[in-house]
Amino acid sequence: MLSRWLLPLLCALSAAEADFFRFGSIGNVSTYYFNYFYCNIWEGDCQPHQDDATQQVPVGDLWSGFPQDYVSLLHQWYCSLGQCCESGDCRITNNITGLEKDLQTKLHGQHLVQSVVLKAIQGFINNPEPNKPLTLSFHGWSGTGKNFVARIVADNLYRDGVKSECVRLFIAPFHFPHARLVDTYKGQLREAIRDMVLRCPQTLFIFDEAEKLHPGLIDAIKPFMDHYDNVDGVSYRRAIFLFLSNIGGAAINDVALDFWHSGQNREDIGMEDLEHRLRAETMESQGGFAQSELMSGHLIDFFVPFLPLEYRHVKLCARDAYVARGLETDEATLDEVAKAMLYVPKEERLFSAQGCKSIPQRINFFLP
Repeated sequence: MLSRWLLPLLCALSAAEADFFRFGSIGNVSTYYFNYFYCNIWEGDCQPHQDDATQQVPVGDLWSGFPQDYVSLLHQWYCSLGQCCESGDCRITNNITGLEKDLQTKLHGQHLVQSVVLKAIQGFINNPEPNKPLTLSFHGWSGTGKNFVARIVADNLYRDGVKSECVRLFIAPFHFPHARLVDTYKGQLREAIRDMVLRCPQTLFIFDEAEKLHPGLIDAIKPFMDHYDNVDGVSYRRAIFLFLSNIGGAAINDVALDFWHSGQNREDIGMEDLEHRLRAETMESQGGFAQSELMSGHLIDFFVPFLPLEYRHVKLCARDAYVARGLETDEATLDEVAKAMLYVPKEERLFSAQGCKSIPQRINFFLP
């Protein structure tokens, strides 16, 4: 009985392994730099031997070499071990209550993000027959929480968060570094997305630094985000695409600064104040993201603006960083951490130029 399951799977694994390493040999970015970025920006687990600059970033998907019959066979075997739920797939949790709570308690200074992301994802999850995949585009300065929110989404929609088999993270300059290889990347990306959708009923794809993606690369996967019943027999309507970009940061900051100068509350900033300007700046920006058919085809469902963080928000981030380490702190210490950050405009020291991203490392200087 065991051999009936294992023999075909082992044979398929051998083929898949060969394809996987050919896939990974194309990018010439070392594992060291990928791990550094992943550990420090995405807070993932660091892999051993990070100083081995001869290793390449594994862009490929181990499952891409499996014939679909074997993928189905493996899924049946997985369920036979009690790893599947009556409601569907145990890898998928869709904890909307947890998502709402995390956005409200862990994310600071982003009332628009809290509202738009929750409504968009809740509406998509609760819709039994969406007419297209959900596509969200996160915009704002570095450190304002784009990566953080992407992790919150993954943590609440999937049991294993960003490590889930149903979640895939692509970092533009690391996974697709060479313009001359864009045609090769197109095929690899299409195949990786197709394979994930086939083996997971609800998938999440995160594209970080999306403004650095080649336009041809985005256009290659544009059909997966369009209003099609299926593409080559595969339906992508239950997929979620998140694009993270610094594009539009200037427009967002200008609006926030105008509100501050006019004495209006930051929380009074609405999507109507930002969406048109954000869309226009994105269309006029340089880079593949703006030039792609994703923009001209109006396939982005929501442009999500991340406002620049103020001094009070930085203090809240510092407090969270201390709590995460199990350390007690006081207002004086939080003030010291917040004061050590850079702020703009210089004459007003209003918005943090670094956001909250560097807080966990910065508090090391204030530990006894």
